[in-house]
Amino acid sequence: MLLVRAILRPEKTGLVMSELVAAGFPAVTKMDVYGRGKQKGITVGEVHYDEIPKEMLMIVCSEEDKDDLVKIIMRTAKTGEGTFGDGRIFVSPVVDAYTISTGKQGL
Repeated sequence: MLLVRAILRPEKTGLVMSELVAAGFPAVTKMDVYGRGKQKGITVGEVHYDEIPKEMLMIVCSEEDKDDLVKIIMRTAKTGEGTFGDGRIFVSPVVDAYTISTGKQGL
């Protein structure tokens, strides 16, 4: 099992989630997050914004589904070629998962 965390522009989250559901990935956790990337924030006029609002999607998937999942997010979240601020995707191993209501182990 893998945990895929995607940090996205808020205006792209709805489209990404729709595409994930259509592709068979209905289980998603969504959180509002704030941060900055390599650009260290953004400056507009004389105002510097150090924390940019983003949304983070978390999806647990099998190793076999990872490439398809990442491709969907990359294709759907991208705003243009080389546009900074589109986000990041992180993939981490999941040691185990349990459903609280049933005690079932695994996905």
